[in-house]
Amino acid sequence: MTEVTDADFAAEVLGSELPVLVEFTADWCPPCRQMGPVLTALAAEEGERLKVVQLDVDTNPLTTNAYKVLSMPTFMVFRAGEPVKAMVGARPRRRLLEELSDVW
Repeated sequence: MTEVTDADFAAEVLGSELPVLVEFTADWCPPCRQMGPVLTALAAEEGERLKVVQLDVDTNPLTTNAYKVLSMPTFMVFRAGEPVKAMVGARPRRRLLEELSDVW
């Protein structure tokens, strides 16, 4: 899974041709660590139709503040440079897939 930063967020996420699932995460966040294997598997399985990236909120405050992210993990889906969906909190893989079903 790719990590993005304030510096490359526009190129990697906003400029992507695929929809992008961004996990706003932090090292100190246990639910974020719990989502790691789920997101890695999702990136491997759905890589042709969805890009999955992580953004560390502690080291990338500009992007975190720009999208008003307050809780971790927060998941945002971007399509054509715009946020189209936001979800807060860890969730099982099946529920995450259900919530993403309308963004492919």
